[in-house]
Amino acid sequence: MSIIRKVINSLQSNHFVVKTRAEIIESYKQAGSVPWSVGYNEHKWDTINEGISKKEIVKQFAGEKLIEEYGKGLDERVIEYPWLMSHIIPGKGTFLDAGSTFNFQLILDHPIMQDKDIYIYTYYPEVNNFASKRVSHVYGDLRELPFKDGYFDQVVCHSTLEHIDMDNSMYGYELVRSNATKGKSYEYLKVIKELERVVKPGGKVLLTFPYGKFENHGFFQQFDFEMVQQMEQLFTLSCTCRKAFALYKVDGWRFASQSDCEESFSFNPHTGQGKGDDNAAHSRAICFMEIKKNNG
Repeated sequence: MSIIRKVINSLQSNHFVVKTRAEIIESYKQAGSVPWSVGYNEHKWDTINEGISKKEIVKQFAGEKLIEEYGKGLDERVIEYPWLMSHIIPGKGTFLDAGSTFNFQLILDHPIMQDKDIYIYTYYPEVNNFASKRVSHVYGDLRELPFKDGYFDQVVCHSTLEHIDMDNSMYGYELVRSNATKGKSYEYLKVIKELERVVKPGGKVLLTFPYGKFENHGFFQQFDFEMVQQMEQLFTLSCTCRKAFALYKVDGWRFASQSDCEESFSFNPHTGQGKGDDNAAHSRAICFMEIKKNNG
């Protein structure tokens, strides 16, 4: 009997069953699709892959009008990635991922990311590293970027601003916070200024972050109307800023008005704060910002 056969027999005799990815996802659905339970991440990433690959879905995100509610029971990543991919300019250029949310094979292999000089900027090295793909991994504080003025054609800061100056110890970061209270921190505005500085005239910055009532969850803060207004004021003279919003309801995500999102609150899966009966996995409203830097 082969060694492989012996191992299989041993696993079976000990009641271990090796499931395929499809079986794991099906078991997750059969168990009620509970966020963050076994199979959640597999289902989420399959949904992200579908959202950034299927032309009809990408077209909906480009037009910021979903025909049906989307991503039921899934966190905001399932709408952020398709929106970002549908707004990134294809072709050559220098590209900055400010926060390292593009540091995944599935994302970097997307056709729209090809032919770009990609820089991934985060505080500490991560397990994923794509230096073999000529991706540059750079480390430091987003509030003090080491790049010269106007270096990048495009900048993406995806679900990162809300973690600036917050308790990032769960990610292994030992950063000193300037504001350890439960109030608002405006350190994210320093990041905004840096992103505006390093993008070229005619270039683009894409932002996504949780929106609604102000909330301080320790490791992230949820931005409210006043905090977004502070961002916009930084771009008044140098850039053109356009916003869009998405709202989570019991049937999934849909695009909505800013006012529709202002009373939204987030579910913190680490503490249970904000849990409701809508099966929300995390934030219930997201703000998308597309900032184009003026020429001259």
